[in-house]
Amino acid sequence: MPHTETPGTEAAPVPRLRWWTELPLILLVYACYSAGRLLVRGDVSGAVDNGLAILRIEKALFLNAEHPLNRLFTREAWIGIPADFWYASLHYLVTPAILIWLFRSRTVRYRAARTWLWTSTFVGLIGFTLLPTCPPRLLEANHGFVDTMAQYSSYGWWGGEASAPRGLGGMTNQYAAMPSLHVGWALWCGVMLWRYGGTRTAKAAAVAYPLITTIVVMGTANHYFLDALAGAAVMGVGLLLAPLVMRTADRVRARFVPPVAPVAADTSAVGSSNVSAGCQTSAGERIPRQRDARFPAGADPSASPKDAGDGAPAPAR
Repeated sequence: MPHTETPGTEAAPVPRLRWWTELPLILLVYACYSAGRLLVRGDVSGAVDNGLAILRIEKALFLNAEHPLNRLFTREAWIGIPADFWYASLHYLVTPAILIWLFRSRTVRYRAARTWLWTSTFVGLIGFTLLPTCPPRLLEANHGFVDTMAQYSSYGWWGGEASAPRGLGGMTNQYAAMPSLHVGWALWCGVMLWRYGGTRTAKAAAVAYPLITTIVVMGTANHYFLDALAGAAVMGVGLLLAPLVMRTADRVRARFVPPVAPVAADTSAVGSSNVSAGCQTSAGERIPRQRDARFPAGADPSASPKDAGDGAPAPAR
């Protein structure tokens, strides 16, 4: 059914998103996420048991890709060092960059994309709470994993405690490995680049970024393969929940934020019947000022042709 508007009014404008409101909101969401990771630190022995259980499941399913990748990253510094930089920094750089790009050039799509990312992040936080998991690098050495972040720590700003800056390892939860939001956020970035990038380079990056991130999180012994799969699943759940979250936010906004009053339209020109810019047409005329052409100057337009003389031309039929 076509949308109609009440005559004399214009539709209320849709509120625009402003960077000075978006930036604090994003920082608040990330602060809540980081604080939530710290508050849900579970029992270390339980986290180790969960990590070993995941490793046993992977071996039973012949999905054990972590060991060969970790040996490669440990043996080849030219692979391991860039991989550690990738793990420690890119999710802090690429994800905000994609958000800014969407905000500036894909404004119509930004809100849905941002809501999807936030919703998935909080779903991941639920996973950290319910299933604290010891990453491969923190297992005992007899399990065959080497912490490449610790091995190559002299090349970067991180120490031996995850990707946190050296000396700040106590401010992160090292047992928040399931799901891998490194992979989840990279997948979100890939989807945004694929859908809105528009170039072959963007599409290539859309495929390469989440794929390389998945390899990196396993090769550095920060995540299991099932952690990566769980990160992708979390993004799927967030995608399904995002429309509901947006509708709820709209209802809350409509309840607590006063609506913008409709703007009255100028009806002076609409209500006027004079559309000939001063050239009005009288009865019997086809075009304005027809009278000026039919009657000589000074003649009475109301006079009949007979009164005008025998030589007067007959009226047009």
